[in-house]
Amino acid sequence: MSAATALKNILPLFGYVFLAWLIVVGVMYVLQRGMMYLPDTRHFGPAEFYGIEGMREVTIVTEDGLELGAFFMPPPDENAATLVLFHGNAGHIGHRVLKAATFHMFGMGVLLVEYRGYGGNPGSPTEDGLYMDGRAAMDFLIRRENIAPEKIVLYGESLGSGIAVQMATEFPAAAMVLETPFTSTGNLAAEIYPFIPARLLVKDRYDNIKKISKIKEMPLLILHGTEDGVVPFRHGEKLFAAANDPKEFAAVEGANHNNLFDFPETAQKLFGFLQRYGLAQSPLNMPGFRR
Repeated sequence: MSAATALKNILPLFGYVFLAWLIVVGVMYVLQRGMMYLPDTRHFGPAEFYGIEGMREVTIVTEDGLELGAFFMPPPDENAATLVLFHGNAGHIGHRVLKAATFHMFGMGVLLVEYRGYGGNPGSPTEDGLYMDGRAAMDFLIRRENIAPEKIVLYGESLGSGIAVQMATEFPAAAMVLETPFTSTGNLAAEIYPFIPARLLVKDRYDNIKKISKIKEMPLLILHGTEDGVVPFRHGEKLFAAANDPKEFAAVEGANHNNLFDFPETAQKLFGFLQRYGLAQSPLNMPGFRR
């Protein structure tokens, strides 16, 4: 068989492979939000169900008219900080109640933000939509609860890091904590799907690496496990390198994406950071603490 004949026989095969690739890319592009967001759509339940003293369900209203349920634990006094928690992709705020109660035990108010499409809330998640949810949460604290932005700590878990970083570009918050953050979803998708031009195709980019250098004079703590298989450790390192001072990086040796708080040093570094900036108290110093 001549080379020309062989080439003639192979070219159609390449055409079929290319067509199949285009179909796969097209399907992934159309369905990407369904692949990207993994909401637990069940209602997170009444606050009383969780048995956390002082926690109540509140409604925050977004600029596009959605009424979103959330949990709120008011700060113990007017001088205390309030942490607004933007949770990660899976589950709903009910799965973060014990975490929120820990912050409250350290003398902080806590707002557990539930996104559109999560926890029984109306709407569907998108990048712009979740930013609107974040702004509505900040508006709730500032306008309805009379909490100054300078008394608010932004806390973003994984997906929530994108919302926290965006809010940090819009509000002069007291500090920001990012737990297992990514540089951008485009970069993350390119690592997961190296066979497609993911950076060009991703609709919801959450471009943390581009935004974080614009945030100035806001204390930053990044928490990241060295064995994170969902958002690799290098993402946290790159974000930290791009961020302005003051900043701290807590590398949790051996931790993966979901078990950071199984390691005692995580809480030690987190609450040590908050206490250094006067944003959290020691439970030993809290009124009503019983030994």
